[in-house]
Amino acid sequence: MTTTIRTTLLLLITLLMIACSKKENKGENQQELLQQQELSQTDKIALGKKLFEGKGNCKACHLLDKKVVGPSVKEIVAIYDKYGADIVTFLKGDGEPIVDPSQYIIMQANFAITKKMADIELESLVLYMRSM
Repeated sequence: MTTTIRTTLLLLITLLMIACSKKENKGENQQELLQQQELSQTDKIALGKKLFEGKGNCKACHLLDKKVVGPSVKEIVAIYDKYGADIVTFLKGDGEPIVDPSQYIIMQANFAITKKMADIELESLVLYMRSM
């Protein structure tokens, strides 16, 4: 009986490990598919909006033309354009804060989200911000 229980437990653990690894790979595969797809400008803006309002959690701190926790989207875009800086680089955690450095520590929490985004997602997010 002990052998049956051990075998059953081993089988269940193995199945759980397989199921979990498939879920992780599914997320990676979705990002790879996004990277390979040729998205139209409209599709990228729609994806950016979805990310801004959902997964990216941007809407929690940024509004179009009003400072809430972080600067407004219009202010962010205008300042990055003024200095010829790249918003995507900043969202990857590789750029210096140029809009409101005093709020940088709050933004760092979101880098855990944005660093995991595929390049096409980050580009779409910025495109959406510029379209607002």
